[in-house]
Amino acid sequence: MVKHITKTAVKHVEIVDDGLHALNKKRASKLKELAHSYGLKFSVHAPFADINIASPSKCILKAMLKRLEKSIKFTSEIEALVWVFHPGLKTGISMFYPEADWVQNCKTAKALYNIAEEYGVEIAIENVPEPYPFLMKNVEHFRRFYNDVNEEIGIALDVGHANLNGQVELFLKTFPDKIVHIHAHDNSGKDDEHLGIGRGAVNWDRFAELLRQNSYNKTVVVESVEHVQESIGKLKALLV
Repeated sequence: MVKHITKTAVKHVEIVDDGLHALNKKRASKLKELAHSYGLKFSVHAPFADINIASPSKCILKAMLKRLEKSIKFTSEIEALVWVFHPGLKTGISMFYPEADWVQNCKTAKALYNIAEEYGVEIAIENVPEPYPFLMKNVEHFRRFYNDVNEEIGIALDVGHANLNGQVELFLKTFPDKIVHIHAHDNSGKDDEHLGIGRGAVNWDRFAELLRQNSYNKTVVVESVEHVQESIGKLKALLV
């Protein structure tokens, strides 16, 4: 992966701090060295496997927060531009405790903001896809979140996820000042397929037009599973 990063025709790479790519002290040191040697910038996607920031279990939530703080610490060490995290999920007992998961989701988000502030890290919460039981998937969910949480937490707009509920344009028009990071991939509008740019139903010309209208000058990260270089080329042609 290190060899691949240095040969890729981009200057920004998102590190997924999970699974085989989970950050540790050695990897963080190497990435920082790469950044300085090759003029690279990074963003970090927070751990998400088995992570639920709205968990009703206090002991499990404490362990998750410890893991997430470790991720934020490494994000700071590699001087990454932003740390992207997922909102919480409903659980099998949510129906018995109405609104408790939403309250915990907001409480944990505030705690993560405070931790990140200590490390000098900008954080952004991602809109996540249907049909999974996440608490924040559409524009109304994000409106409510910002009404309840005052901290300056940005949005990591996932275009593919927004396309599943037909809200790509609505997100861009509603939160032009909140969107600080973008994940780009395509799908048919039915499943979270992470297709190459232009291989699904997303209107990329309109997407590019709205970014220009918003004067968006931050990062767009390709999250396609295949056709990555092709996707990079198509986005550059649209956005440059």
